[in-house]
Amino acid sequence: MGNVASWLEHYGYGILFAALLLEMLALPLPGEMLMSYTGVFISEGRMNLLLSILTAGVGVTIGVTLSYLIGYKLGEPFVLKYGKHFHLGEAQLKKLSNWFEKYGEKLLFIAYFIPGVRHFTGYFCGVMRIPFRHYAIYAYTGAWFWVCTFILLGHALGLKFEAYHHTINRYMFIMIIVGVASSLLFYLFQRLRKKAV
Repeated sequence: MGNVASWLEHYGYGILFAALLLEMLALPLPGEMLMSYTGVFISEGRMNLLLSILTAGVGVTIGVTLSYLIGYKLGEPFVLKYGKHFHLGEAQLKKLSNWFEKYGEKLLFIAYFIPGVRHFTGYFCGVMRIPFRHYAIYAYTGAWFWVCTFILLGHALGLKFEAYHHTINRYMFIMIIVGVASSLLFYLFQRLRKKAV
């Protein structure tokens, strides 16, 4: 179980809360592995299921709220001034804004399952001034679903998780690719249908 299990062993719910909050602020922490091993600990009777889900869910919720507020505070002028260092200029910002207006809010729900995307979604939504109510509905729902998925997965597999987690990650990655591809195809189909009319 390595370092992740050692963290849980020594710091318990505190590390679960802090690590997930900080991961949502774009720190490279192993949130999915931490939640999965939390599930393993629950199956062994070393942690409580409800308390673990609440702790992790609150940590993620606070993290995505802070990232949104930071993005909102920095705003578009910050991106226009410094965005070139991250390959994000005015044109890209406009495209992202249009993308979120069309279907991005719904994709906030699955963004947690895409490494590298979940870390910056809140910042982008804040910068693009996505209404907080709309952001919160999808971001919070997705956050709790993400938390429950990995904690319950670890709990269901128990000690077998160590043997199966590479296979699970591979299939989950394939499912994400299929989901994103399906969304893009649906979007293109809608555009072609509108042009035909």
